[in-house]
Amino acid sequence: MSTLGKKTVDDIQVKGKHVLVRVDFNVPLKDGVITNDNRIVAALPTIKKLIADGGKVILCSHLGKPKNGPEAKFSLAPVAVRLSELLGQPVVFADDDNVVGEKAKAAVAAMKDGDVVLLQNTRFRKEETKNIPAFSEELASLAEVYVNDAFGSAHRAHCSTAGVTDYIKDTAVGYLMGKEIEYLGNAVNDPVRPFVAILGGAKVADKLTVIENLLSKVDTLIIGGGMAYTFLAAKGYETGTSLVDSEKIDYCKNMMKLAEEKGVDLLLPVDTAVLPAFPDPIDAPVELVESDADKIPADKMGLDIGPKTMQLFADAVKSAKTVVWNGPMGVFENPVLAAGTKAVAKALAETDATTVIGGGDSAAAVMQLGFADKMTHISTGGGASLEYLEGKELPGIACIANS
Repeated sequence: MSTLGKKTVDDIQVKGKHVLVRVDFNVPLKDGVITNDNRIVAALPTIKKLIADGGKVILCSHLGKPKNGPEAKFSLAPVAVRLSELLGQPVVFADDDNVVGEKAKAAVAAMKDGDVVLLQNTRFRKEETKNIPAFSEELASLAEVYVNDAFGSAHRAHCSTAGVTDYIKDTAVGYLMGKEIEYLGNAVNDPVRPFVAILGGAKVADKLTVIENLLSKVDTLIIGGGMAYTFLAAKGYETGTSLVDSEKIDYCKNMMKLAEEKGVDLLLPVDTAVLPAFPDPIDAPVELVESDADKIPADKMGLDIGPKTMQLFADAVKSAKTVVWNGPMGVFENPVLAAGTKAVAKALAETDATTVIGGGDSAAAVMQLGFADKMTHISTGGGASLEYLEGKELPGIACIANS
């Protein structure tokens, strides 16, 4: 496994040591019940490895966005119960509103090798998101070793994701983080060619640096979703009432020019599914009309790619060796307007290429459409995977010791 030179849990000795592990247990809760435990399940391999190696495993995570300190509805108590079921051993929940309080210290002091303690929501402390050293030092005081396995939070420099490493020098990444670095990092930094990137989603503004970074790395760049209409407008096409960011037209012109200079194939929709208005509610039944992408009727908006475009994009993926996909092709929450996203997912499922799905909506779409097991890697971090594709160094990874 190439983790771009970072130490992993396979490189550290933890027997008899307290290991503070930053996990991503930010799970959806409804009336105190976990509605989806994927994130807890994803953390199990790292936790089990540390238990098996005789570490005293202290887990920490945030959950939700508590505004003013502790809020009962954001407690990690239900997570401790579910984790204990999944591990088949008791998980002690240190229910301290200040996270590193008396209960936490007592629970940690009583640990034997292989025991697991879960701390309360790190965001119950306002210092967490501001990366204030005092809280980092408190967290660090519980352990001799630190492991970060929370890729979804790796783009944030918080106390529990970065600050703590100022006080604990023995650091490593967990298996989940290692996989993210291996697939996302290597796909972008050292791809097997031909390398195709597919970008979708609503706004060009969200993907400015990604587009620019990828144009210097890919062989083909495919653009779908709402952001495609700004590119079509930049070509001088009639886009009707489609989502167009008029401030980004010049940027799109520059990117098309850059693609040409670099010999990158930049593919845009050639036809589009149009409607008089955005569906309301979002999953309402709709009657589709198709239109050529260069002459969308003045009173209609494009909300998904059309059949010719589905074929064009699928063909572009067929011969690829590496494909990275971030962002849906249309309003995929609507069953009818999910056709384009589904076609792309299907094309990726059928290719032999290494396929990396960059978190967020694309990950949700691939899972919802039933193609998850056909992808090489589905990223667990939306914002983090986007920043990785932008070529940024993520603070939660940068602070881990090199192997």
